[in-house]
Amino acid sequence: MTLALPTAPARARSASAATPGQWAVAIAIAAFLLVALVIPVGTVVYVAFTEKGTGDFTLVNFVDFARTDLLVRSTWNSIWAAMMTVVLATALALPLAVITTRYDFRGAALVQTLGFLPLIMPPFVGAVAMQLFFGRSGTINLLLGDWFDVEIPFMEGINGVVFVEGVHYFPFILINLSTALRTIDRSMEEAAQNLGSSGLRLFRRIVFPLAMPGYVAGASLVFVKVFDDLATPLLLNVKDMLAPQAYLRITSIGIADPMGYVISVVLVLLSVSAIVLSMLAMRGRDYATVQRGGGGLARRALRPLEHLVAWGVVTLILMLVLAPHAALLMLSLATVWSYSPLPDGFTLAHYARVFGDSSVYITNTLLYASLAGLIDVVLGAAIAYLVLRTRLPGRQWLDWTAMAAVAVPGVVVGIGYLRTFYGIDVGGVPLATLWIVIVLALAVRRLPYALRACYAALQQISVSLEEAAENLGATKTRTIRRVVVPLISGGMLAGFISSFATASVELAATLMLVQSNSDAPLAYGLYVFMQSPAGRGPGAALGVIAVVLVAICTFLSHLVVERQHRRQSRGAAGPAVPGATG
Repeated sequence: MTLALPTAPARARSASAATPGQWAVAIAIAAFLLVALVIPVGTVVYVAFTEKGTGDFTLVNFVDFARTDLLVRSTWNSIWAAMMTVVLATALALPLAVITTRYDFRGAALVQTLGFLPLIMPPFVGAVAMQLFFGRSGTINLLLGDWFDVEIPFMEGINGVVFVEGVHYFPFILINLSTALRTIDRSMEEAAQNLGSSGLRLFRRIVFPLAMPGYVAGASLVFVKVFDDLATPLLLNVKDMLAPQAYLRITSIGIADPMGYVISVVLVLLSVSAIVLSMLAMRGRDYATVQRGGGGLARRALRPLEHLVAWGVVTLILMLVLAPHAALLMLSLATVWSYSPLPDGFTLAHYARVFGDSSVYITNTLLYASLAGLIDVVLGAAIAYLVLRTRLPGRQWLDWTAMAAVAVPGVVVGIGYLRTFYGIDVGGVPLATLWIVIVLALAVRRLPYALRACYAALQQISVSLEEAAENLGATKTRTIRRVVVPLISGGMLAGFISSFATASVELAATLMLVQSNSDAPLAYGLYVFMQSPAGRGPGAALGVIAVVLVAICTFLSHLVVERQHRRQSRGAAGPAVPGATG
């Protein structure tokens, strides 16, 4: 009897067929997303469209929203702040991206690294720090008043929100735009130059349009992030924006007030609309180029005067965007810093207080962020495997649902959790008051970061390695455990670090869910300290700890990614397997 061996396509189809175990994993993931994201957000939408008391469908809540001057003004203020933040972030990111990618600029790597640093500071902490330098009684205005008898309202009202968030979020544009500029085909620029185009016209007509996908990706992310920021407007006493109004409605009137849910729905619609519009703006346009000669724009050497001007521009921008870090460090060491350009003296007492009385914030953060990161890595790797390695019906919906968390502001998640879980008792205690719910919120908010890291790592692994293991008798489970997981471990670790770092400073959702100081994480402690001038010294010390914690995680993430790339490069350049050919 002749045994027919399956062909390679047949083996691939067999390996891709869904098994009962994969169905079980998919159902478990779907259940988690249902409980942690879909039901809470769906509850917010349901309450917004139902009449209080009867539960009947109604649009009267949205009519009341449209008739309330405060809420209409808050909507326009939020949109205006988001637009102006994108403008300011562009003004900061564009020169840095162009100088470090288009010119032979010494120190480009250092500039890119320093430009990333604002992201590792919570924006509301940066708001307090920037008030010390740019506020009405801050260093800059005090000096301007003494020297020229003028005052610039950097931090007044919406201006302050735009200023803080533009400085904090501009790295999103810097990173995406720099990447796009590096991948442009140099032949396109050379062709334009041969036709007589140069200078600003060349950049405006050829270079920037080709880099538009990277710019739009970064700008849309900045736009959405402004709607997600709750604490910065509150700390700057700007309450006529949507996120603060949603928070104040729920905390002052109660979770039964429908207007808080209507505001939440408007926030989600605005965030989703921004993402959809950015996709529509790029649809139907071809940005692909055929790279030759190594690809990427040719770096032009700077003349001495140009080099001096470039360094001047770079220095001014970096001084501005790193000012919050300097102010935070000085405040954490200051004895008194009020109505003076610099602190009156320095002390370590604030750090002693933080480590002595407020260590619970640090302990809780390490616990919550670690658990959230672990959940995200497990779910991210599982979803990536189901999408890329199986033919499970509906598997793509798991990816889409998990990524939808990006478009849901944290305040909406917090409100949804309160409404959904407060009526569920666990041992006589409402589920929404337990610390585990905070972990759940952090996990679902940061799941997209881990998912994309695991997805990218698995995309780089050939399915033939799994097929080889199964042909040698390994079960599907053993193949995943002994082959797949070790190969994507770098991506999983990078995803864990990204989730951990960003969850450590998450406030919007936790501010709604923390019920007792003993369960509060570091970001909540920071917010409480920063509420009063007397607590800002210890709050700054806690903020420095948060920045150091996130910086270490970011650095480790970069090390993991670089090590993974080097390992893959060595593997690609390794010796051929004997007998593999001929």
